Amino acid sequence: MSQEIRTKGAQAVAEALKALQTMAGATILNLQDCKIGDDGAQALAEALKTNSTLTTLNLRNNSIGEDGGVALAEALKANSTLTTLSLDRNSIGDNGSVALAEALKTNSTLTTLNLESNSIRDNGGVALAEALKTNSTLTTLSLEDNLIRENEGMAMAEALKTNSTLTTLNLRRNLIRENGGVALAEALKTNSILTTLNLGGNSIGDNGSVALAEALKTNSTLTTLKLYYNSIGDNGGVALAEALKTNSTLTTLNLYNNSIGDNGGVALAEALKTNSTLTTLNLENNSIGDNGGVALAEALKTNSTLTTLNLESNSIRDNGGVALAEALKTNTTLTTLNLGGNSIGDNGGVALAEALKTNSTLTTLNLYNNSIGENGGVALAEALKTSSALTTLNLESNSIGVNGGVALAEALKTNLTLTTLNLGLNLIRDNGGVALAEALKTNSTLTTLNLYKNSIGENGGVALAEALKTNSTLTTLDLQNNSIGENGGVADNGGVALAEALKTNSTLTTLNLYKNSIGDNGDNGGVALAEALKTNSTLTTLNLGGNSIGDKGGVALAEALKTNSTLTTLKLYNNSIGDNGGVALAEALKTNSTLTTLNLENNSIGDNGGVALAMAFKTNSTLTTLNLNRNSIWIKGLLAFSEAFKVNLTLTTLHLERNKTTGNIALVLLKSLESKTTLTTLNLGYKSIEDDEALALCEALKTNSSLITLDLQSNTIDDNGAQALAEALKTNSTLATLYLQNNWIGSNGAQALTEALKTNSTLTTLDLQNNSAGDNGAQALSEALKTNATLTTLDLWHNSIGSKGALELSEALKINLTLTTLYLQNNAIGDNGAMALSEALKTNTTLTTLDLWGNSIGDDGAQSLAEALRSNSTLTTLDLWRNSIGDNGALALAELLETNSTLTTLSLGYNSIGPKGTQGLYWVSQTTSCHILK
Repeated sequence: MSQEIRTKGAQAVAEALKALQTMAGATILNLQDCKIGDDGAQALAEALKTNSTLTTLNLRNNSIGEDGGVALAEALKANSTLTTLSLDRNSIGDNGSVALAEALKTNSTLTTLNLESNSIRDNGGVALAEALKTNSTLTTLSLEDNLIRENEGMAMAEALKTNSTLTTLNLRRNLIRENGGVALAEALKTNSILTTLNLGGNSIGDNGSVALAEALKTNSTLTTLKLYYNSIGDNGGVALAEALKTNSTLTTLNLYNNSIGDNGGVALAEALKTNSTLTTLNLENNSIGDNGGVALAEALKTNSTLTTLNLESNSIRDNGGVALAEALKTNTTLTTLNLGGNSIGDNGGVALAEALKTNSTLTTLNLYNNSIGENGGVALAEALKTSSALTTLNLESNSIGVNGGVALAEALKTNLTLTTLNLGLNLIRDNGGVALAEALKTNSTLTTLNLYKNSIGENGGVALAEALKTNSTLTTLDLQNNSIGENGGVADNGGVALAEALKTNSTLTTLNLYKNSIGDNGDNGGVALAEALKTNSTLTTLNLGGNSIGDKGGVALAEALKTNSTLTTLKLYNNSIGDNGGVALAEALKTNSTLTTLNLENNSIGDNGGVALAMAFKTNSTLTTLNLNRNSIWIKGLLAFSEAFKVNLTLTTLHLERNKTTGNIALVLLKSLESKTTLTTLNLGYKSIEDDEALALCEALKTNSSLITLDLQSNTIDDNGAQALAEALKTNSTLATLYLQNNWIGSNGAQALTEALKTNSTLTTLDLQNNSAGDNGAQALSEALKTNATLTTLDLWHNSIGSKGALELSEALKINLTLTTLYLQNNAIGDNGAMALSEALKTNTTLTTLDLWGNSIGDDGAQSLAEALRSNSTLTTLDLWRNSIGDNGALALAELLETNSTLTTLSLGYNSIGPKGTQGLYWVSQTTSCHILK
């Protein structure tokens, strides 16, 4: 029996566990997102020592720290029934993981342990590896998104040489790099148990991938290998291809975003001609080009095992598209082909259509963003008339137009297999919409239809509504960004017609009518849709954002919510709803028991509406997300929310950005956060609070144990407020993301935050853009970066940082092992600052994104950066937009790209590059996988 608890209270949970002892068959306890903290974990641990029935315990995202981890580890030493433990997205750190490792040495029942995102570092990683040497029951271990480096990767590899039970190891998004990759490869040569290895996002480089390829030649158990985002380049691609010629067990290979180029693509194609086990190959975003596409097509003519091929964003163009189409005529195994973003054009579209007429196995075809026009659309429609296998067709962001839309509609009348059709952004207009509606009257298979942004007007809307009255298969209809409500200011017939259809339709679950000119005059669509909701029993999601339903529509929808028992998500943002609508919706929430998400952003709800909504939360027990951004809620509303917080146990996300929350009364709201235990996201941006309120918020953060994301952007928080926040961060153990952009924080505030970062172990993102940290603030933050082990993103955009501040940051980057993204745009670091950062890039092994937009960097700085990137193997994005780089700097960067295989995006727009530099960049752009933005 699955026992799911959504109430709070650690002791109550522990008692529930003890009670399970007498409940026959009670084996599963799910406490995900309950914020039980260390106290709750310790209580649960105590109960686990005697419980003898529980087999699965899910504690994902519960703010459990080291103490809770240690307690649970102690319980595992005595417990003899638990087989699955999920502790992902907590903060157990090294101490908690070391304790768990110790428990694994004696525990004999646990088979699955999930420790994703837990800030596990050196000691924890090594300890877990040591435990694997003697543990004989664990089959699945996930350490995704921790801080495991090369040494720990090598320790894991050593453990795999003797471990005899682990079948799945997930090390995604760590820092094991080349040495760790090579060590794991060596282990695979003797390990005979592991079947799934995920090394995505580890920067193992070509050497690591070459070593893994060598291991695959003899390994006979691994079936799934994920190497996405690893900069393996064409050398790695070629080596893996060679291994596939002899390997007879690997079924899934993921090489997404690895710059393998056409050489790697051609080599893999050659391997596929003889390989007889691989079923899934992901080559998305690898610049394999025409040559790679043509080679893979040739391989598909003889390969008889591959079922899924992902070639999205590879510039294979029409030559590659035509070649693949030819292959599909004889291939009998491929079921999924993703060709999105490849510019195959009409030629490729027509060729693929011809292939579909005879192909009997392909079920999913993605042709998103391929410059397919009317001819291609008509050809594909013709193919659908006889195709007997295709179930999903994605044609979004092409140009098939009215004729293409009409042709596809005609095909749907006889097609018996298609279930999903995406025609978003194709300008099929009213005629196309009417034709598709006619097809829906007889079609009996289509379940999802996306007609986003197609200039469909009232006629198309009315026709589709008529079709919904008899259609019994469609579950999702996306009509966002059309004009179905427009009728020269008269009643919105399209909206009314759709409402009428919903009264009898019994299959549609999702309807997106965002931005469709549905109004509140006369027989308006908003009121009509509300009336339909009173009897409709299938719709779960309704998006009416960006219309003009006003108070009348809001009141009508509220009335409907009192009796409707299926709707879970209602989006009403930007609809001119005032207090009357807000009050009515609040009244409905008191009795409604199904709605979980309500978006009222950018309306005109004031204090009366705010008070009413707050009062509703005292009794409502289902709503988890409420968005009230950009309304006019002030003193009374804030007081009411502060009272509601004390008793409500379900709301996790509250957005109050751009309300009138300034004033001392806001202190009451913020004070209530001290005891609030469910709210995880709070948005108080854009003049919502001032410095006094910031101080109150900081006091609340010291004891609050639920908030994960706090948005305070564009307020008037100064150094005093920053110092108070810093003080709170020293003890707060849950906040992971803090937005402070566009405030009044100077060097003193930055220095205070620095002190907090030295001890804080949960914050991963700090946004300080558009403040005044200056060189002194940058220097202080640099000191923190030398010891901080959790921050991954730091935004210092427009902070008056010069070359001195850049020099200090560069010194930190030589030591820091966690920062992946650094934004320094619109400062004044100049050539000297760029040179200093270049020096750091020579040894730094974690930074993937460096933004130096608008920093007065000239040729000298660009040349230094180019030189540094010859040895750097992790930076993937470099933004040098709006600097003073000339031909010499551009040529240096162009020369770098001839050998660098990791940089995927280089932005050089608005510099002073002349014809010589432009030509150099052009020629290298023809051969490199790097996307050069000029």
